[in-house]
Amino acid sequence: MSAKAADIVDTAISAGSFNTLVAAVQAAGLVETLKGDGPFTVFAPTDDAFAKLPAGTVEDLLKPENKDKLVAILTYHVVPGKVMAADIAGKEMMVESVQGDTIDVNAMNGVMVDEATVTSADIEADNGVIHVIDSVIMPGM
Repeated sequence: MSAKAADIVDTAISAGSFNTLVAAVQAAGLVETLKGDGPFTVFAPTDDAFAKLPAGTVEDLLKPENKDKLVAILTYHVVPGKVMAADIAGKEMMVESVQGDTIDVNAMNGVMVDEATVTSADIEADNGVIHVIDSVIMPGM
């Protein structure tokens, strides 16, 4: 008998390397959504990925007046459904994000989502899966 896994948010919190992402999800008001039934596939930028953004970007995005932009960026990292690495291995495709724009996924040699590299795949949660990425990806705004 296996214990029920944590949801996407709790899984990210317990990993410890997604503090910026968790703070952003909280600021954007998306916690309840990502604790919902799903399933969701989340391309999760690490704290180091957020640190690569120009100085002040994260702080700016966390301001209440930029909530809509923050929501757009975060929901661009989420794809409906549960997509495991094995499901896309050896394929190239465009997938629609929850935000509405499409993400270019290339799994021909490792996995790239837009310009980010998946550094750790298939971290399962009870309402989806997390794939860790090394850069923040941006929708065409």
